[in-house]
Amino acid sequence: MNQIARSHLIMFLFALSFLVPSLEASEGDADPIYKTCLEDCEKSGCVGEMCFQHCKFSSDGKPIDGPWYLQEPLYQKWKQWDCRSDCRYHCMIAREEQRWKLGGKPIKYHGKWPFQRVYAIQEPAAVAFSAISLAIQFHGWLSFFILLNYKLPLRPDKKTYYEYTGLFHIYAILAMNFWFWSAVCHTRDVELTEKLDYSSAVALVGFSFILTILRTFDVRDEASRVMVAAPLIAFVMTHILYLNFYKLDYGNSVYESLISYPELFSYRFVLVSFITNPDLFAGLNTKVCMAMGVANLLIWGVWAGITSHPSRWKVWLFNVGGTIALLLEIYDFPPYKGFIDAHALWHAANIPLAYISWSFVRDDAVLRTSTLLKKTK
Repeated sequence: MNQIARSHLIMFLFALSFLVPSLEASEGDADPIYKTCLEDCEKSGCVGEMCFQHCKFSSDGKPIDGPWYLQEPLYQKWKQWDCRSDCRYHCMIAREEQRWKLGGKPIKYHGKWPFQRVYAIQEPAAVAFSAISLAIQFHGWLSFFILLNYKLPLRPDKKTYYEYTGLFHIYAILAMNFWFWSAVCHTRDVELTEKLDYSSAVALVGFSFILTILRTFDVRDEASRVMVAAPLIAFVMTHILYLNFYKLDYGNSVYESLISYPELFSYRFVLVSFITNPDLFAGLNTKVCMAMGVANLLIWGVWAGITSHPSRWKVWLFNVGGTIALLLEIYDFPPYKGFIDAHALWHAANIPLAYISWSFVRDDAVLRTSTLLKKTK
């Protein structure tokens, strides 16, 4: 492809990126059979032989026998499964079964892949992996706490020798908070749970970036730490406020559209374009988190290459695993058997990464404590 043709193609994709509102609807939303099913369900309360009590309305528009949440089982009440949600889900499943019999591939509905519910849980695999990651983070933090306070020597004032103790305690709290809300959001993604999930993710990634700078550059002076952290905290907080009160901008609308029509572009072209010109493919939140995440990997990678730390190999292992996990977020594919998609595998990849990272932190605490003890003697 010559330079002029490449320039025209980039200009086309750039213009396409301004059509986000029109691209937000997924291919499944426009399917005539799905739309007809949805309209019939909201009128009759039934999809095939399956009917929903909370879809039955009286002449004044109110549900028969009281509001729907009084008719639902208690375990479903907080998930806000209402008439429209159930109609969308069962029409989607029915339509996907028809498409599968005709040899069609899964498509997205309302921006999401067709997942199979398990006990009213929307994405069971992602929920399970998030819960395991939460447990690993808690185990890592607890082992770190026990190591510092009960196994390693303490200063005369009963404080730890490790200079980054408080920072890693904050990191642990943010990490456990993120995985908790991730599990909740993938159980049922309503506007509130999505905002809590994305806000906690931004907070974790932002603080990880601050912690990366402070540890790799060995910033121990409190004033210097404040000078480094203050502008980054302000940026992260501003972005969280933007997501919650202005626009929850996290989609890859153009990227998803190109993937929906692979006959138009090769995957190699999409991947190269994503790397060379991410503005064409990412929402603002994706750009922010991707930038800080890549910066984390690069800074730790350079540090591991020049340091003589005995556990630097764990940093390299984490970087390789983190890069693979990042590719899972870039390469989107439909859920296998309706349960496991690329994002669920990203959740699974984070389980060993969490274990490796806390293992390194414990080794680092032992090394720094030993070094400082030698200096005091």
